[in-house]
Amino acid sequence: MTLLALHSVSKSYGALKVTDGITLSVAKGETLGILGPNGAGKTTLFNLISGDARVNSGRVEYQGRDITALPPHLRCRLGIGRSYQVPQPFGHMSVFENLVTAASFGGEQAEHEAWDTAVKVLEQTGLMAHANKPAGSLTLLNRKRLELARALATRPELLLLDEIAGGLTDHEAHELVDELKRIKSEGVTMIWIEHVVHALLSVADRLYVINFGRELAQGLPQDVMNDNEVRRVYMGMEA
Repeated sequence: MTLLALHSVSKSYGALKVTDGITLSVAKGETLGILGPNGAGKTTLFNLISGDARVNSGRVEYQGRDITALPPHLRCRLGIGRSYQVPQPFGHMSVFENLVTAASFGGEQAEHEAWDTAVKVLEQTGLMAHANKPAGSLTLLNRKRLELARALATRPELLLLDEIAGGLTDHEAHELVDELKRIKSEGVTMIWIEHVVHALLSVADRLYVINFGRELAQGLPQDVMNDNEVRRVYMGMEA
């Protein structure tokens, strides 16, 4: 079953075409990895899915419904949660308060339900010991965990992860991968932009590579990583 579908989606900023006729679909329960060089249009693609940016042309469908014109908060309430490349918590609020806010406003959960969700997500993401700390005081790893936790608190069916492993040590990245594998096992569909390729390959079912806003390749991870054009454009390796 197709959960998300993009049909010839394009986005321009003035004369600069950042996303150019992207067509792709993501099946329910699938983890799709997004690769591409810096400036390829990956985060813009996420913004078009989440509603943070509007398409200039094309159509975005979620669960068979056209959501092209829906604002971000309504897409979130339909089940599209996302993290940002640079964590954006409410720094003056506690970790727990950040999660309750996400559950209440992003997930439309009643107060008692939002509290229960926050506790559950704290346990899932290893943040329970930091529940009462100001979010702005966390280490990078825990800010990344909180970014993931806030998205999970909205109870997403589709989770968009934007370079969530960036800046982590290998050990920290392995911890994050273990968490994402657990989330995947619960049936959450994920689209993950990542430059830490070994982390991405350990979770992704399929890869989609873009360059200059256009599709360069897609398919099974091994096939894509062995593609000569992908190796040249993304890894700087001549065949």
